[in-house]
Amino acid sequence: ICCGRLRRGCPCPPRGLLSSLITKVLFGVVWSITEKECLPGGNLFGITVLFICSVTGGKLVGLIQLPKLPPFPPLLGMLLTGFLLRNIPVVTDAVYIDFRWSASLRNIALAVILIRAGLGLDGSALKKLSMVCARVGMGPCIIEACTVAIVSHFLMGLPWIWGFILGFVLGAVSPAVVVPSMLLLQKDGYGLEQGIPTLLMAAGSFDDILAITGFTTCMGMAFATGSMWYNLLRGILEVGGGMVAGVLLGFLLRYFPSKDQDNVVMKRSFLLLGLSVFAVFGSNVAGFPGSGGLCTLVLAFLAGLGWRRSKVPVEDIVGIAWEVFQPLLFGLIGAEIRISELDKNTVGLGIGSLAIGLLVRVLFTFVCVLCAGFNFKEKLFIALAWLPKATVQAAIGSTALDMARTKEDTELEKYGMDVLTVAVLSILLTAPIGALVIGLTGPPLSTQHREGSVFMKSSVPL
Repeated sequence: ICCGRLRRGCPCPPRGLLSSLITKVLFGVVWSITEKECLPGGNLFGITVLFICSVTGGKLVGLIQLPKLPPFPPLLGMLLTGFLLRNIPVVTDAVYIDFRWSASLRNIALAVILIRAGLGLDGSALKKLSMVCARVGMGPCIIEACTVAIVSHFLMGLPWIWGFILGFVLGAVSPAVVVPSMLLLQKDGYGLEQGIPTLLMAAGSFDDILAITGFTTCMGMAFATGSMWYNLLRGILEVGGGMVAGVLLGFLLRYFPSKDQDNVVMKRSFLLLGLSVFAVFGSNVAGFPGSGGLCTLVLAFLAGLGWRRSKVPVEDIVGIAWEVFQPLLFGLIGAEIRISELDKNTVGLGIGSLAIGLLVRVLFTFVCVLCAGFNFKEKLFIALAWLPKATVQAAIGSTALDMARTKEDTELEKYGMDVLTVAVLSILLTAPIGALVIGLTGPPLSTQHREGSVFMKSSVPL
């Protein structure tokens, strides 16, 4: 009876007079504590407006649905919203976010992405990983990173280490685009008997992890001081230190808290999120920025292995955290680009570097599946499906710029802005084009699996 009265008296969500009163009280509390920060021109005001507008922009873009094609990724709307808020003169003055606040929020979002990647790795799939999945998951990423490094060095004038930073930023495929598109084709039965959706979704995780690992290693070397051999040794130590820390923390979370405790899922989730965010921020404070991301990946993977099937509820809670930080991440990335500060040469040469890297990636992906039992059309479709870029580029594209700003080095800031500009261009160009290419080429290039056959039987062992 009491619960019923409580629900009637205090409905959730609050409505009417109660809703208005609660909103005003909450605003009054926040204003009394933060003062100018929650007014126009303050950081809290800017973050709130950016979040609401990014969510709205993502919803609007997600509503764009063409017949028999996958929906446009909502992240495009979030990215464009941040871009518009930054470049509309009157709005720019009111929606202000200090770069330190922006960098911190993006680093938290990066930690959440790395947790999802680590938990998403399947230990049994790793053991049974076929050569074709290993080739598709690693080969195109490495080749594209090396190609972009060479091209950007000669076209854009980036130092070699910054060329590899850009290469690994662009080397990752986007699960946010590939997975929904593959699931839509899988629902209609395309490519099932050949295991194409399974292959691409499994290889995507390894592709992203390799790109993030390469990026963090190169970034650690780029900001280190000393000789080339010292920087190389430092990069190796950062990778080793990150892996060791991840192993120790991962084994800790496997056994603590114990599974017989109350609310163990919630405790595991908060510990996982807290330790991961601490690893990302703590590694920067300690002067080893390349180790935090790898530590988070290893930590989440080993913890998930220990939890086995009970890791699914933890993934759901981490997914909720991602729903909050996704619009902030893409909105903040879009807001970093100012039209007035863009260099036409950087945009043009950046698009050229991106195009050459994508061409080499598609060709090499085709080579990777030559002896995998696919026909010519299926090989072509797999190569084209490996185009889209979005989530990883947004997560790590601005990290080098944030680090350069802390060093207060104008030249490093220029390199960081070049990397970020090309990363944003890669999202704007490849995310919608990639979704359309997968949707348009999937049916004609892959075989439809008719009813009565085994639904998920794959000729490609994973």
